[in-house]
Amino acid sequence: MIRHPAVAGYFYKGSPETLKQQVQEFILPDAAKTKALGILAPHAGLVYSGPVAGAVYSNIELQDTFVLIGPNHTGLGERVSIMTKGSWETPLGTCEIEESLANSILSKSSVIREDSLAHLREHSLEVQLPFIQYFKENSKIVPIQMLDTRFDTCLTLGRAVAEAVEEHDRKSKIDRGTLIVASSDMSHYERASDAKEKDLKAINQILRLDPQGLYNTVKEYGITMCGYGPAIAMLTACKILGATKAVLVKYANSGDVSGDYNQVVGYAGVVIS
Repeated sequence: MIRHPAVAGYFYKGSPETLKQQVQEFILPDAAKTKALGILAPHAGLVYSGPVAGAVYSNIELQDTFVLIGPNHTGLGERVSIMTKGSWETPLGTCEIEESLANSILSKSSVIREDSLAHLREHSLEVQLPFIQYFKENSKIVPIQMLDTRFDTCLTLGRAVAEAVEEHDRKSKIDRGTLIVASSDMSHYERASDAKEKDLKAINQILRLDPQGLYNTVKEYGITMCGYGPAIAMLTACKILGATKAVLVKYANSGDVSGDYNQVVGYAGVVIS
């Protein structure tokens, strides 16, 4: 199936020309490139989270294949939903699903189910695509949505992704040919100072490459990080694949754009290598 855009003209500009220009405004052309295993990137409307997303994508070498893991905001579909065939469209073009890798991930855990319903109206993965397509026109993706974010589920997904990616890159004879993207915003609708204090607690666990620490911190401090499950899965996979370092590229919040610092949403961009 072709997965048509759900939030074009809403979360981001709706025509090819205006969207390319919008993305370009957030790109840092002189940023040093890291050969990353994974990233954490935000998924709000580009006017708000674009500067952070643009910074993190500018700081990495973009691979040919992207495993995209995002939170399921709509409540539709399976506990962990993967699409194994078809393509995703944005105004910038089409991303084909990497079928062999998607099927490999699906085969490695019964918690992961083939399901397109979870993806139809969900924005958390779609807003990653304009940045990927800006840098890589012919890239392929594996889209995964998480409704179930229990710790064991996050670990199971992360392990399945790591095993499948390792096999895929080995068969393709590519060193780090796949990038794992965890899509998440940070604290929601708190004062900027409170949001930053909580968000840094979570970010510090990510920088320590500590999936259990991130889960415990989110739960202990009530951090409304919507994609902590995808972040835990991504960290788990990256550690199995040999990650030794995490760097915070940029942190910001919606108040930096709106001027309202009483109720902000936080955004963090992190590179794992």
